[in-house]
Amino acid sequence: MPQTPVLFPEDENYFALLNGLKKRIRSAQVKAVLAINKELILLYWQIGREILARQQAEGWGGKVIDRLAKDLKREFPDMQGFSPRNLKYMRTFAEAWPDEQFVHQAGAQIPWKHNCTLLEKVKNPTERLWYIQQTVENGWSRNVLVLQIESGLFQRQGGAITNFERTLPSPQSDLMQQLIKDPYHLEFCPWVRNFRSGNWRTPW
Repeated sequence: MPQTPVLFPEDENYFALLNGLKKRIRSAQVKAVLAINKELILLYWQIGREILARQQAEGWGGKVIDRLAKDLKREFPDMQGFSPRNLKYMRTFAEAWPDEQFVHQAGAQIPWKHNCTLLEKVKNPTERLWYIQQTVENGWSRNVLVLQIESGLFQRQGGAITNFERTLPSPQSDLMQQLIKDPYHLEFCPWVRNFRSGNWRTPW
């Protein structure tokens, strides 16, 4: 015979269900935000690569970046990511990391501003990669990353590079919170704003 429905389940069983669902929801949110970040970083790398290639092959000067910035801003007025300064960062990013595979494996694991900080403050590629790895593993905010670079953490700890952790960042980490609230993400994909209020909705 079928069991009689229980109007009020035992607290232990109910909270086990609730906690399991909360973990799944947070995991889905983390995966979605990381996917958006990856697409944005890849887009910026591709734009930077195109600018760099045209300048090298056709001798275009720096003025082309100002013109591109105006035209892209006209086409995408709600996105701040196409300022002349940011387009120059994209070019520098593509020049610093010519291998697209690197962008997939490392650069796309951290927010764009973290990448810009590394371009500014760390010139050695091996050291940059080490700081990316440490940022992902420890969930560093950009301010913490800057502090660690300026304190010479790479030199003090020996800078050994290991394989990246395959686990997702903690939803509570500073890195994850910055990814969720990153204004570049909000402009690139406006429904990410729902994460701020815990309102998990997409347009489809």
